[in-house]
Amino acid sequence: MKSILCKNYQIHINNWSAFRKSLEKVRPSSVFILVDENTEKFCLPYLFEHLTERAEVISIPSGEVYKNIETCQFVWSRLVKGGADRQSLVINLGGGVIGDLGGFCAATYMRGIRFIQVPTTLLSQVDASVGGKLGVDFMGYKNMVGLISDPAGVFIFTDFLRTLPADQFRSGYAELLKHGLIADRETWEDLSKKKNFNGLDTEEMIYQSLMIKKTVTEQDPNEKGLRKILNFGHTIGHAVESYWMQSRTPLLHGEAIAIGMVGEAYLSYRVGNISENELFDIRNSILSLYGHHPRFVKPSGKLIEIMKADKKNSNGHIKFALLESVGQACYDVDIRQDAIEESFIFYTQKL
Repeated sequence: MKSILCKNYQIHINNWSAFRKSLEKVRPSSVFILVDENTEKFCLPYLFEHLTERAEVISIPSGEVYKNIETCQFVWSRLVKGGADRQSLVINLGGGVIGDLGGFCAATYMRGIRFIQVPTTLLSQVDASVGGKLGVDFMGYKNMVGLISDPAGVFIFTDFLRTLPADQFRSGYAELLKHGLIADRETWEDLSKKKNFNGLDTEEMIYQSLMIKKTVTEQDPNEKGLRKILNFGHTIGHAVESYWMQSRTPLLHGEAIAIGMVGEAYLSYRVGNISENELFDIRNSILSLYGHHPRFVKPSGKLIEIMKADKKNSNGHIKFALLESVGQACYDVDIRQDAIEESFIFYTQKL
């Protein structure tokens, strides 16, 4: 069992005792648990074993396509009908969509009620559990509406990872790779050389990744500067994810970020920050884990249009977080459109 002390809350790993004590400390007037059909089936029974308070379950459909204002309206209506007041508590039991949307609903209901995050996917455990970012997609753009608000606590249980399909685990692994690339070369070199996910020490792996993100977010909680390095791979990756979201072949978040990291590693090379050998090591390592899918970057004009709406931009310029070296990153780098198009070509090439 490990714990991480953040500024306003704690993250506990594999500690049900801490979960129960947290509820005793909060002493909510009522408890609501937000789930999707998957966590309702596989995770909720496990949670109920450790929950003594009576709770009302709110279930929403799974998938990024439901991370929108319409789903928020449904959740808010259930809170109203359930008599939720300023002393109520929302427990978000699920992946990134549940955590982002459920936290957003709680942080805006009655101008803010308390919420606890219980992330159940690798992606949500290493990404959404630190930093307090909450929000929903809007008009086809990722996380366009939201805010930063800290939970009352975060409780990570690696047993939930056993319920995940392999592609969901692989999706979360992309964030671990990203944390290594931007902040810890040794972590990158270790994780990028894994040929499969058997025998991983998930508790230690998650802990180390969270410590990287904690260090960054505490220096810049409102994403005015350093925290932007966490967006490495996400400018291209979010555009790819957003474009294909409504298609018959949507990408998981980590799959899109894997494409984004290859493209943005190329841009890091193009501005002279990393060597050609480092670039191809990143490309080959990521493609060996996630495969090569050139068709997802073919509508380059459409992808660039989506990038122009990215929250990091200013004065009409597309801003990137890039690698300064392997294990170190920089942010607010202006990149011209022709270079972005070159990064797509680099990704599509069979080398």
